[in-house]
Amino acid sequence: MKVLIWIVAVCLLSVAQAAPTPPAIPASSEQQRIPFLNHPKIAQLFQAEKVRGTFVLYDLSQQRWVGYDQQRAQTRYSPASTFKITNSLIGLATGAVSSVDDVFFHYQGQEVYLPSWAQDMSLREAIKVSNVLAYQDLARKIGARQMQSQLTKLQYGNAQIGTEVDQFWLNGDLKISAQEQTLFLARLAQGQLSYSAQQQAAVRDIALLEQGQGWKMYGKTGWTGRAQPSTGWFVGWVEQAGKTYSFALNMDMSEGVPLSKRIDLAKQSLRSLALLGP
Repeated sequence: MKVLIWIVAVCLLSVAQAAPTPPAIPASSEQQRIPFLNHPKIAQLFQAEKVRGTFVLYDLSQQRWVGYDQQRAQTRYSPASTFKITNSLIGLATGAVSSVDDVFFHYQGQEVYLPSWAQDMSLREAIKVSNVLAYQDLARKIGARQMQSQLTKLQYGNAQIGTEVDQFWLNGDLKISAQEQTLFLARLAQGQLSYSAQQQAAVRDIALLEQGQGWKMYGKTGWTGRAQPSTGWFVGWVEQAGKTYSFALNMDMSEGVPLSKRIDLAKQSLRSLALLGP
């Protein structure tokens, strides 16, 4: 009898100590019901830098957005290279690539934008240097039919790929808003997408950018370089003190604005919300 009581007590203690189930992240179609809190310090950052853009953070525990310029945060733009996160996940899910360390891209001597692209690469390597050629090759391997099906399933922005399977996320038909980016990334961060836990964990692993004492930041930059003014992106999520916060910044990249401004302004915005440490 004592043994039975002890077993029951241990089981009850284990249940009590189990991590709480993370809240379900709303679908993009439900975003109108999520409150948006304008943050004066973030507004001051954008105004001081004379930047036209938006920053939005989705607080999973509070289920609300905090940021600057909600109207722009709701406006869809080409995702540019931020789509590499999604492209990686779809590549794994469809079997176009077997793992994030599988060398799927084989350099054929073509002209490259950056010297670092001129080599064979895995997803882990390609996402770190934002190799457009590698991800175009991956998209062709996935194919238009599967790509369209996966984007529709994900409710990723307007989920439109047009007629060019290796161009649609750059300056093509696919558009997504900053708010939609945060909801997609929140689901990925929490493993709530309709893909295997292993596939989602693998993509999270290659999206890790930096970490400090008590925090980690994951993400990806993007830039629609052909249009003027072009759009710059920095999207991702922060894990800190047992909580997860997804974020997205986009801004007009007028001539002379350094690409580093995307990351700098996003980090300042995050720090104004007591994230990323001092």
